[in-house]
Amino acid sequence: MQAWQVHENGEPGEVMRTADVAPPTPGDGQVLLKVRAANINFPDVLMVRGHYQVRPPLPFTPGVEICGETEDGRRVIANPALPYGGFAEYALADAAALLAAPDSLDDAEAAALHIGYQTGWFGLHRRARLEAGETLLVHAAAGGVGSAAVQLGKAAGATVIGVVGGVEKAAVARELGCDVVIDRRSEDVVAAVKEATGGRGADVVYDPVGGEAYTQSAKVVAFEGRIVVVGFASGTIPSPSLNHALVKNYSVLGLHWGLYNTKNPKLVQHCHEQLTELAARGAIKPLVSERVPLGGAAAAVQRVADGVTTGRVVVVPGLTDGGAA
Repeated sequence: MQAWQVHENGEPGEVMRTADVAPPTPGDGQVLLKVRAANINFPDVLMVRGHYQVRPPLPFTPGVEICGETEDGRRVIANPALPYGGFAEYALADAAALLAAPDSLDDAEAAALHIGYQTGWFGLHRRARLEAGETLLVHAAAGGVGSAAVQLGKAAGATVIGVVGGVEKAAVARELGCDVVIDRRSEDVVAAVKEATGGRGADVVYDPVGGEAYTQSAKVVAFEGRIVVVGFASGTIPSPSLNHALVKNYSVLGLHWGLYNTKNPKLVQHCHEQLTELAARGAIKPLVSERVPLGGAAAAVQRVADGVTTGRVVVVPGLTDGGAA
């Protein structure tokens, strides 16, 4: 089979190489899946660079989220068992963790439903307890993680403010349903949020960026507001001032979604049932901005690393370079 491998850490466009290898052999409790679509996540970038908390042994195949097909023909969503990731024709996954791919979504959309939407659901509902009528501020609102949070926020009845970087991403955020869109490149984020909320601020802030975005979040969070820390795409990990949290009476909530797979896997299944229902009635639909053939995976992962993509970029092994499956 064809698979992308990383033999040394570095930038995806430089260190990811294709190889013709034998399909991996399932271990105890594992299944071999034919990859129908593999969604690119920022953790893939960090893993290739060697900066992620999980460091699979070299060489490894990246790709942490797929829509796959079982031997009996079922469409499933899975997190591949590294080092046999999703940017290949076949991948391994834990049989007990397979989730049914919603009939309402195609392969690429189904591949993009899992990590970003589960993270959004747990962050907004389990951690922040977002309520209808509240104001939700989403950083990087046009990205893969942010776009999921925007849709979930709207589905929950919140007013959603999206922060983006650039005119094109602002247009995407509006199409996603943001009530207010702020372009951080041309606007003062803090002033714009305060104007949009009448000076009150945001009840919930969803931050997958860190760095300056977190600094802005602390300035605009409302009384009894909640800042959900999801990741650090900026590369800068902020150091919250707890005296500031005390004086303004807000909460800082960490979210490591992967822990639920071991700490409370039943909640992951429950979340998937909620997401499947939302997808069935059209309340959420992963924004797949690009579908690329397997041969274009390295370049696509590099574009995600460079921050120039919107929504989700999905690798579809059955796609030809001409763009047809």
